[in-house]
Amino acid sequence: MEKAKVYFTRTLTPEAVLAMYRALGKALPGKVAVKVHSGEEGNQNYLRPDFMRPMVEAVQGTVVECNTAYDGERNTTEKHRKLLENHLWTKYFPVDLMDAEGPDLILPTPKGKVLRENMVGRSMAEYDSMLVLSHFKGHPMGGYGGALKQLSIGCASSRGKSLIHSGGVTDDQTAVWSHTAEQDAFCEAMADAAGSVVEFFKGNLAYVSMMCNLSVDCDCCAVAEDPCMKDIGILSSLDPVALDQACIDLIRQSSDPGREHFLERVESRHGTHTIDAAAALGFGTKEYELITAEI
Repeated sequence: MEKAKVYFTRTLTPEAVLAMYRALGKALPGKVAVKVHSGEEGNQNYLRPDFMRPMVEAVQGTVVECNTAYDGERNTTEKHRKLLENHLWTKYFPVDLMDAEGPDLILPTPKGKVLRENMVGRSMAEYDSMLVLSHFKGHPMGGYGGALKQLSIGCASSRGKSLIHSGGVTDDQTAVWSHTAEQDAFCEAMADAAGSVVEFFKGNLAYVSMMCNLSVDCDCCAVAEDPCMKDIGILSSLDPVALDQACIDLIRQSSDPGREHFLERVESRHGTHTIDAAAALGFGTKEYELITAEI
């Protein structure tokens, strides 16, 4: 597989998000789903909708999310819709909670190492393409969160999230936390799920990741650590595997004093195993060319 192109800028502005998408030269066709993280109630680090506004408006996109499989303010449709309103997503954009109504859309994972199928929000079937806007940061279970997490757990319904976290054992969100998978199996399940979404959109995807507010905790945490590293910039690619690898490499190359703390979170959860598993499935490559974009 040829090296993927990954574009990079240290500029962190709403306009730069749009510029980094345009650097890809990819016009997303038809009805565009824009995958974001709505941010758990109480979380201080999630990226606010006004930061995404020029980007979402440029593609005339619909912001999409799915319900969670853990307790909080996003684990039911009623609560999640209220949070989307309180966090101002509905103020600026049309918003679709993709698994608000069942049945889930079942995506096959024929090459899956762990999952036999993936379960995503039903209304994903209404979109022709997807723009994945990721806030790159740490994660308490996956080690880090980036494009692959957005494709997998981010697009999965509550039942789908349960299936991933349990390593394919159960889709029951009331039982999942007593059936959590061994760590590498969890990472591989994320890769399986991500690959099924890539296959569903058949190349009509683009990815932009913001490396800022670099906490070891995810935006899904109601109580999260403050950022431990200084902001790095924005990256974009048409390859989610290369994009996540490039983000990890920028952390490793950093001289920031918070680097070791961040990497401890990634490595203790075998976070890069998700990247390895995704590359092995063949829907992306870890080999990339980092191109500095003129903003």
